[in-house]
Amino acid sequence: MPPLAEYVSYLSGIWERARLTNNGPLLLELEARLRVYLDVPYLHFTSNGTIALQLAIRALELRGEIITTPFSYVATTSAILWESCTPVFVDVEQGAFCLDADKIEAAITPRTSAILATHVYGYPCDVVQIEVVARRHGLKVIYDGAHAFGTRVAGRSLLSYGDVATCSFHATKLFHTGEGGAIVINDEALSKKINLLKSFGHVGDEHFALGINGKNSELHAAMGLCLLPRVASFIAARAALYGHYRQELAGLPLRYPVCPPDTDYNYAYFPVVFEAAAQLLRTKALLSEHGIDTRRYFFPSLNELPYLSGTADSRRCPVSEEVAGRVLCLPFYPELAAEQVGRIAGLVRLALAHAVPA
Repeated sequence: MPPLAEYVSYLSGIWERARLTNNGPLLLELEARLRVYLDVPYLHFTSNGTIALQLAIRALELRGEIITTPFSYVATTSAILWESCTPVFVDVEQGAFCLDADKIEAAITPRTSAILATHVYGYPCDVVQIEVVARRHGLKVIYDGAHAFGTRVAGRSLLSYGDVATCSFHATKLFHTGEGGAIVINDEALSKKINLLKSFGHVGDEHFALGINGKNSELHAAMGLCLLPRVASFIAARAALYGHYRQELAGLPLRYPVCPPDTDYNYAYFPVVFEAAAQLLRTKALLSEHGIDTRRYFFPSLNELPYLSGTADSRRCPVSEEVAGRVLCLPFYPELAAEQVGRIAGLVRLALAHAVPA
């Protein structure tokens, strides 16, 4: 949270203007600052990251099958289904648990219209190889960058890759606006189309298209304006916290995602992968007993969602299924004190000492 007085100063201006939404001055200022920060030509601040995904699919006029990852938050799949397309799951790679670019081509059919991949935990997908495959087959590329804010690859913002990239500014994210999201576009015509679609399809009293309400408010923009100048310090604090966690957990039978080369990472989360699900469950239960909240993020593997029958190509994805059954995200935020990290690590050690290994 930002200093309360700073946020209230923005609220005072909102009260003076009596303008809460519909592209107010704070929202326009936040969009402009985000474009500069990310070095992207077009960006729209949306009500959440899921709406951003739906807008991307609709604006690109995607039909048929969309190749996607089974290791992501459910919104990645539900956005595809909501827009009446069919998700085709391709397994993830073992390093950062992102969509395995080497397996995409085998899943392409005449009905494939796009690739929708997730930058898992802020680690980048193989954006170069995915672009090669997409161009070879005439496919659109959407990146679910809900975790990607602040990560750079080859000197570029990770959100600048693909035909469209989306981001979440939910309160749990490194940079947040309470609730919110963004959609990043590299094409002017597509940007204008998305702007229309997120505003009910009309400008003033002139109606041009079927649209939805994907806008956000001045209250949320104010939060973003408070926090955006602090992103660098957030990332630095998280990097130090990551190193402290790794030191405290050293020697335990835990696996961690591997950051690809040429990446300036944002340290969005701290996931650990256990050797067995029983170890995870014992650890989660013990931490909970001591008032420490953790999350099975992501679980389940999306190809195993119970309501997919008849709506998806739910082929087996063994890597995703294995990781989803054994991954746990530990508490991870800049205010987390060193002694708290030590306490959490001590409980993880205790749980592993008593958990059944398989």
